[in-house]
Amino acid sequence: MISVLLADDQALVRAGFKALLDAQPDITVVGEAGNGAEAVELAQQTRPDVVLMDIRMPKMDGLEATRQITSVLPDVKVIVLTTFELDEYVFTALRDGAAGFLVKDTEPADLIKAVRVVAAGEALLSPGVTRRLIAEYASRSRPLNRPVTQLESLTEREREIVGLVALGLSNEEIAARLVVSPLTAKTHVSRAMIKLGARDRAQLVVLAYESGLVRPGWTE
Repeated sequence: MISVLLADDQALVRAGFKALLDAQPDITVVGEAGNGAEAVELAQQTRPDVVLMDIRMPKMDGLEATRQITSVLPDVKVIVLTTFELDEYVFTALRDGAAGFLVKDTEPADLIKAVRVVAAGEALLSPGVTRRLIAEYASRSRPLNRPVTQLESLTEREREIVGLVALGLSNEEIAARLVVSPLTAKTHVSRAMIKLGARDRAQLVVLAYESGLVRPGWTE
């Protein structure tokens, strides 16, 4: 059973999400928070698999709540909710540990799928929207100044695969592109994440841009 925590300052939004998710045989809502501070507290109490986190909330916003939750509860996956696809705050959330993002008017079926995908350990990355968003805001942010030796620790194949991940390709798509098995592609991605210190696939994409390994505007 996938446990979900809802964090949104609008009770009506929470009620809608709760009704939708609780109707699924494999998903249950274990808590509701009206602000970021409550979300952090409830996350520590309930240890949900997934948190649906609104970015703009009173007392503590979703960005700080995401940062606190992912720093102390690494197994909890956060999906940030936003009104606009190209929201500058989404990039910050991804950099701080969110597994992905959804716009609030996402179709019900897509929301349910997103919860399942993230709970399974995959990052929620839309190849088109996420690539544009990260490229745009990575170009405005300061470099991470990671040691050159850290980037040099990547093999040529790992560098190539990180670039494809940054384009939004799945392991299966990377495997097809490079004519390797999906397991081999997954292994390379995992090794690159470890070497770059990325907590999940979403953060690997952010680090690919911020470290300069992939440049904004880079294409296939």
